[in-house]
Amino acid sequence: MRLVFMGSPDFAVPALQALVGAGHDVAAVYCQPPRPAGRGQTLQPCPVQRAGESLGLQVRHPAKLRGDAEALAAFQALGADAGVVAAYGLILPREWLAAPARGCLNIHASLLPRWRGAAPIHAAILAGDSETGVTIMQMDAGLDTGPMLLRGALPIGPKTRLADMHDALAALGAALVLRALAENPPATPQPAEGVTYASRLTRADGRIDWSLPAERIERQTRAYDPWPGAFSTIGTEVLKVLEAEVVSGAGEPGLVLDDALAIACGENALRIIRLQRAGRGPVTAAEFLRGFALPVGSRLGG
Repeated sequence: MRLVFMGSPDFAVPALQALVGAGHDVAAVYCQPPRPAGRGQTLQPCPVQRAGESLGLQVRHPAKLRGDAEALAAFQALGADAGVVAAYGLILPREWLAAPARGCLNIHASLLPRWRGAAPIHAAILAGDSETGVTIMQMDAGLDTGPMLLRGALPIGPKTRLADMHDALAALGAALVLRALAENPPATPQPAEGVTYASRLTRADGRIDWSLPAERIERQTRAYDPWPGAFSTIGTEVLKVLEAEVVSGAGEPGLVLDDALAIACGENALRIIRLQRAGRGPVTAAEFLRGFALPVGSRLGG
């Protein structure tokens, strides 16, 4: 089948590799343009661009789609049977969605209609969901509102972290989109009830609010690692909490309760197991306390 692939981050790479490995003719790969990164702020291609080029595919990265007649004409000229979209990063206008003969299929990392939007994996872990998954959706002009073609679920355990779930869902999405292209399953409208949204995250979302229950903050440490991270402050120091556990305890939110880094929360307390200071490597709580005074009665900022 002649396809166009549209994606940008690491999540999309397994799907692109799977399509090529299955023998599909990927006429072009669309992704986000290179961005400045690192201390030198040199332009760096996104993961999908690197993967596409390594596979010998034509890679395009228009800065915008809406209103660009030349880019649309070039897209239409590809004569694709279908478009496959995975975390592309740009909204596809109606005329782009309609260009491939079978339209565009989206690999969305949630069990729609729960967690439509930009950060569904983070949201599912943070909310304490018992499962999440991938939905292959026939795209329409709405925000993840199109009819569903296939779904696959994975459990979220009490220790599930973002990175592990991300990789598992990326692999599941690659397998499901191959099935959807081969089987052409009937489209099922999404249920009207159970709709939730996962907004795009910012650095500020990682700041810990110690007035929240310890259980919720513990999930935050797993849902936001490695980015935006779950972090707090003590004076001018920024402390990124990498791993923690819920323990019994009470006090003013943010208060250090003992010499093993149990921190009072709105409900119960959170014992920090691993953390990281800005510009330093990850350390255990014991290693941290050997080099940083944080006596009982200190208070972490929210």
